[in-house]
Amino acid sequence: MTADDDAADNAVRAQYEAYPYPARDPGDEAQRLITGSPSHLLEIEHFVFAGGRVGGAAGAGGFRALVAGGGTGDGAIMLAQQLADRDAGPGAGPVGGPGSGPGGGTVTYLDMSSASLAVAKSRAAARGLDNITFHQGSLLDLPQICAERGWAPFDYIDCCGVLHHLASPKDGLAALVSVLAERGGLGLMLYGELGRTGVYPAQRAIARLRGDDPAHESLALARRLVAAMPNGNWLRRNAYLADHLAGDDAGFHDLLLHSRDRAYLVGEVAELVAGADMRISGFLPSGAYDPANYLNDPDLIQRAAALPALQRWALAEELSGAMKTHVFYAVRNSNETGGIPRDQTPAMVPVLREMAADRLAASLAQSPRLTATLGGIERQFELPPGAADIVAHIDGRRTLRQIHGRMRVGGSKMGGKKMNWDQFAKAFSALYGILHPLNLLLFAGAEL
Repeated sequence: MTADDDAADNAVRAQYEAYPYPARDPGDEAQRLITGSPSHLLEIEHFVFAGGRVGGAAGAGGFRALVAGGGTGDGAIMLAQQLADRDAGPGAGPVGGPGSGPGGGTVTYLDMSSASLAVAKSRAAARGLDNITFHQGSLLDLPQICAERGWAPFDYIDCCGVLHHLASPKDGLAALVSVLAERGGLGLMLYGELGRTGVYPAQRAIARLRGDDPAHESLALARRLVAAMPNGNWLRRNAYLADHLAGDDAGFHDLLLHSRDRAYLVGEVAELVAGADMRISGFLPSGAYDPANYLNDPDLIQRAAALPALQRWALAEELSGAMKTHVFYAVRNSNETGGIPRDQTPAMVPVLREMAADRLAASLAQSPRLTATLGGIERQFELPPGAADIVAHIDGRRTLRQIHGRMRVGGSKMGGKKMNWDQFAKAFSALYGILHPLNLLLFAGAEL
């Protein structure tokens, strides 16, 4: 590592001591749980463990998660709370749910910023979470830290918005993989190049004017410069960036005054992951990486569908122009049973992510159309016949076979006749084909 790298590392560390990111108030924990991707428990089960329960995947020792570069705690708090809810059993909440059984999971938080750690720790205390431990340090030192402290390999590692701030993202990813269990997986977020159009010219413009000003003076100058930018400036024209408009200093600093960051195209993301002998098991939402959602011409859609997966993802990114981040899960190439479920079998358990089945079913009964935004584009989807009936029976515990059985007993019909298994499987597959790309319908919690 060069002297310049050391200086940049120190600047990054100083930034997050002065401006813990994202800005969070522990007092808000009484009002809401911030959820997102990656590291939602149901997503981990779907994209890493092929729809199986994390407890079963982790074995007798219990599920072990690491949040590397945890910031002010969004990912760690979300996952720890969801594991606690599941551990509590009946009535525990939307992830645990009635009869979900013990989760047996723990979360280890690691960050180099003491200020960020203090915020995250206060948030955990406000929730009374006792399944999360806090440690200060760099993810680059993980092999040494795990050896010294006797930490076993982790079943899941979250690294959200960190690798792109390192001098060598490749080395950072290698450090993560070195402490990952053989059948474990990663949840990552990297900046997207096209969606961040305007950021880097603005960073350079600010740097030209700020000189050696102290941090607080640089922030004031940068705000004045952004406010003075003409309408043709690419940052001003990019409607998908908002951190500098939210009003908090941490968000503004992270976007426009960061001492080191880079952004990735889809192909570069895939290259980075492949270099660690890993494979991408899913971008989120997957529908944003489908060119068909940006095209209306049947011939163009057919041509796009014929492309290999990586080229389809890249084409979608190029068509959208709005992807400011790439959120994805990855598993080892040697893990043949991990990743996204390959087949829909009767024993699999469908789950709705952050949606109430009764409300969605009632809405679909009124109208089979669903509106969603993918990659900055609003699209309307028409769900297949029988969708409302199927959704009404999804409770996060019933298998596909059990749902079909209840629908037969309840008299659910398709085309005037009760659905046999083949008809049900076809109807569910059509429903899944629409809701899964929107990250609304997953497979999770099955005892495989």
